[in-house]
Amino acid sequence: MNEEMKFGELSSEELNIGDIVEWSNWNDADSAWDIKYGIITDVTNEIKAGRLVSVSKVIPLNGPTAEMEFFTLSLKVVSHSKREELENEAQS
Repeated sequence: MNEEMKFGELSSEELNIGDIVEWSNWNDADSAWDIKYGIITDVTNEIKAGRLVSVSKVIPLNGPTAEMEFFTLSLKVVSHSKREELENEAQS
């Protein structure tokens, strides 16, 4: 396989495990978009429909607690995890 960027890989570079992200679902009853939030548990490249794409696994904060899969492009970062800050403090 060639070394081209995978579908969604550029977006996945800004995501880390522990980040809070948002996505939206259409609500037919209200005829509006419902905003959902969750925490990223994994970001991988997987083959979907014969194409290598970036997939993120997320545990929702509102609603069922079952892990969900999303194309990484469909997620928007709300808050980055503080892991880097904690690692810097530990090294000091």
